[in-house]
Amino acid sequence: MTVLTGDISDKYELVVGLEVHAQLSTLSKAFSSDSAAFGAEPNHHISPVSLGHPGTLPRLNKTMVEYAVKMGLACNCTVNLNNTFARKNYFYADLPKGYQITQDHKPVVTGGFVPVRLSDGTAKDIAIHHIHMEEDAGKSMHDQHFDDSLIDLNRAGVPLIEIVTEPDMRSSEEAGQFLTETRKLLRYLDICDGNMEEGSMRCDANISVRLKGETAYGNRCEVKNLNSIRNVQRAIEHEFARQVNVIENGGRIDQNTLNFNADTGETSVLRSKEMANDYRYFPEPDLAPLFLDKSYIDKIQQAMPALPNQLYKKYTAELGLSDYDATVITADKELALFFEELIKHTSNYKSAVHLLMGPVKSHLNESGLHIGNIGVKPSNLAGLIKLVDSGQINNTVASHKLFPALLKFPDKTAETLAAELNLLISNDGDDVSQFIQAAIAKFPDKVKEYQKGKKGVLGLFMGEIMKSSKGKIDPQKTNQLLIKELESK
Repeated sequence: MTVLTGDISDKYELVVGLEVHAQLSTLSKAFSSDSAAFGAEPNHHISPVSLGHPGTLPRLNKTMVEYAVKMGLACNCTVNLNNTFARKNYFYADLPKGYQITQDHKPVVTGGFVPVRLSDGTAKDIAIHHIHMEEDAGKSMHDQHFDDSLIDLNRAGVPLIEIVTEPDMRSSEEAGQFLTETRKLLRYLDICDGNMEEGSMRCDANISVRLKGETAYGNRCEVKNLNSIRNVQRAIEHEFARQVNVIENGGRIDQNTLNFNADTGETSVLRSKEMANDYRYFPEPDLAPLFLDKSYIDKIQQAMPALPNQLYKKYTAELGLSDYDATVITADKELALFFEELIKHTSNYKSAVHLLMGPVKSHLNESGLHIGNIGVKPSNLAGLIKLVDSGQINNTVASHKLFPALLKFPDKTAETLAAELNLLISNDGDDVSQFIQAAIAKFPDKVKEYQKGKKGVLGLFMGEIMKSSKGKIDPQKTNQLLIKELESK
């Protein structure tokens, strides 16, 4: 892999634009009634329409349009009310019609941006050029047969949206954050699962370099079909170093389409870069123009869920959560929805976060479950928080005894279980005093050490008191009483 010195790399600016293909989670394909479900046996979700047989006609999937508009609104785009479709002509073995139905001059949405936050705290809006609707190609498999490539056409015709950015990114981190935020939007809207490994979200990266201060763009290379956010970043970093090295050695950057080898971290030429005229676009003669109206857009807008950036602002500005906590919660749609339900029952937002990030997350990791399958009602977790806030149980008992009990008996409230299991803190001063006296009597040597200034032994006494009381004491009050008793000796 090419490595640059700081002096050389500092002369150049990286320029990146991304094309993100998101496979929409519709039941049927974009222009036929064939199933769009993933995972069927090869060539079982096909018909004469998706195979492009003579005499067959496409019919537009209205859910594809709705999902495309949703994504456009989520990305702050302008919806185009007058849409047309086009044929994009090229020959691949897994493109049965010999062309792809897509959009060219009039994509469904234009403009817009996706906000990102970088590791140094910088906020940036990554500009969107447009989002258009199209159908997917089939899948070629080159490792299933010793001599031949095999074709699975189940994916042919599955609806896609392609999110095309402006050449607006200046680092691999910006590109990674854009993809992360875009995937979150797709998942929050429930229009695509965002699984890059399975190919339901794919990314092509257009990468070029130019001297800092230049305004003209350099020749770009397009790295195709990157299947993870990390690989997108690796490909960008490699291409930046490679292109700078070529220029520094007197060469020129040819506008090529590249493949990325995840094992070596390097790119290689697939073919010379196609231009728009290579595809011989022309209007799709079998599909009428699509006309949308404002009432249709307004109806979709009103049904939109709260999106991650909106929730992030709410959690930091209104609820007083840290940047880290707000980022972790909004990273997962189901976790955010669970948190939203939880804070309907408690105003102690920080304790709610700590409960989710601590005992709840540990349980989910150990059991291999997702938050949606936890079984405990948010209202019962709020009851646990209330018991801690009111001093009726301490955090240790809440995490290690009451929370596991709520998992075991999800229909019972935290208050009921705490009483049944005898977990409530005793307010009897005599009981607390007895535990303190017993701990002091057990460690007379440590009492002398404390009186000589070794305050660290307090932990030993408190551990013994917590053990003997089975956690049914208020640690803060007991600690104060313990100090008072030790200093009176």
